[in-house]
Amino acid sequence: MSTATALARPGQVLADLLPASRVRDAALVVGGAALTGLAAQISLPVPGSPVPVTGQTFAALLVGTALGAGRGVLSLALYALVGLAGVPWFAGGASGAVPSLGYVLGMLLAAAAVGALARRGADRSVWRTAGAMLLGEAIIYAVGVPYLALATGMSAGAAIAAGLTPFLIGDALKAALAMGVLPTAWKLVGRR
Repeated sequence: MSTATALARPGQVLADLLPASRVRDAALVVGGAALTGLAAQISLPVPGSPVPVTGQTFAALLVGTALGAGRGVLSLALYALVGLAGVPWFAGGASGAVPSLGYVLGMLLAAAAVGALARRGADRSVWRTAGAMLLGEAIIYAVGVPYLALATGMSAGAAIAAGLTPFLIGDALKAALAMGVLPTAWKLVGRR
């Protein structure tokens, strides 16, 4: 039995396999925020939409799942607050109250949801991971699309057309990637 297997217990997330300390937790929170900020720089404009395709949603969902609800929410809160304070690490190097800020706020809630599901083992099999990621994406859209409509004055239909529809295929691909990454990580540490 490997050390990681001996340390892994039901109710744990991947981050819990590291030796526990406040320094570890702080480093994980800051690292999760930084990962999300870096992933947001992978940004491709979508014609007709103020919202680009980014890696930030994938990073935010991985952060929530790998760190658990508490640390995941703290990471995304740090990411949001630092971006609102002017650090240019929202999508495409933006900062402040951008029209896509609702998606960032949705990521906070999604991190809580997928982190809580991960504590219940939702990140340890392909299909449970898919369900958790799709739920996380739905939460992000549930906050992001209405915020986009309010921030830009778009109608609900226009906000859906600009802030949801163009992203569905990419989000399915991100969920598929997570379906491979997370269960594989658990297999590598010897615990499912």
